[in-house]
Amino acid sequence: MDGTKRNNIKIGSTVMVVQKQDQSMGKLTEGIVKRILTKSPEHHHGIKVMLEGGVVGRVKKIK
Repeated sequence: MDGTKRNNIKIGSTVMVVQKQDQSMGKLTEGIVKRILTKSPEHHHGIKVMLEGGVVGRVKKIK
């Protein structure tokens, strides 16, 4: 599924995100969505979310 559309992401979904400091390397972090931080319906770099561990990143993959 596409991580650039807000309506594809639900609280409790398992996703792969890229954190700001990992963008240049493309390192992905897996986690469960706790909060959706992006207000707009779409974002070309991915919807920004907070994972349950407190990690903030942009969604690249939805599992």
